[in-house]
Amino acid sequence: MPCSGRSTRSRPERDVRSDAELIAAIQRRDDRAFEVLYERYFRRVHNFAYARLRNRADAEEVVQETFTAVFHSIDRFRGQSSLLAWIYGIAKNTINNQLRRAQAYEQRLERAEPTLARSAFSLDACTPEEHLHLRRCSDAVEARLAALTGWQLEVFALRHFENLPIQEIADRMSRSNDAIRSSLYRVKRLVVETLDAEPVNAC
Repeated sequence: MPCSGRSTRSRPERDVRSDAELIAAIQRRDDRAFEVLYERYFRRVHNFAYARLRNRADAEEVVQETFTAVFHSIDRFRGQSSLLAWIYGIAKNTINNQLRRAQAYEQRLERAEPTLARSAFSLDACTPEEHLHLRRCSDAVEARLAALTGWQLEVFALRHFENLPIQEIADRMSRSNDAIRSSLYRVKRLVVETLDAEPVNAC
């Protein structure tokens, strides 16, 4: 019987199942077991990702991708290493993939920017066909950017048209450096994807 004057409501008991028990439960598609595993290792995986990326938004994205991969590949875990070491291995691969994607987007954007700049200053020299293609590409970019919020577009303009440093942009927008970097990456990715679909011909 509960003591007088003490609430009968208690905090949820901590799940003390071992990793092996959680794995077996997850393999039976026990969603609660996966939630326990996620809560148990989220902070460590996040710290692991942040130490390598130095960007909280990117680290959080890696965490989500990592645990999604853990859930879908848990049947292949054979226990040859600890569960945490196995999860770290997935996180490391996810981080490397993200870094490669980011580098590829940066390189493609760098290759595209001179072409866009030349086109912007040589419209009069374009043939009608080239002018039409440039207009079509511009419309495609505008359509993709319409999905972004106003502050994200402003961040892109401050960075690439006014050449302001990240910290100054963050101060102006009252947002964190990580938020500014994440926004810039998203806008660049949209631009590159659009240019890939509508390659810009130099005039």
